[in-house]
Amino acid sequence: MKTHELKTIDPYFEMVWNGNKKFELRKNDRDFKKGDALVLKEYIQSEERYTSRTIWCIVTCVIEYTLAMQKDYVALGLANFQCYRS
Repeated sequence: MKTHELKTIDPYFEMVWNGNKKFELRKNDRDFKKGDALVLKEYIQSEERYTSRTIWCIVTCVIEYTLAMQKDYVALGLANFQCYRS
């Protein structure tokens, strides 16, 4: 199991924070695997800075390339969300 820290911008971070989004679409440049932990860190792109909000979760499944996605991307199913402010 690996832990991946990922920069996450709005509105995507907010959707996960509120429990409305339980997946991530990501370039598979980290060899994501079922059971890996993700640490999603909220990033304000216009201000080029991180906020104090972070979400920790577990990858429940990895869906590789389909016709609906670009070749090097994966859909990651997520569960066991823990949201906190540092």
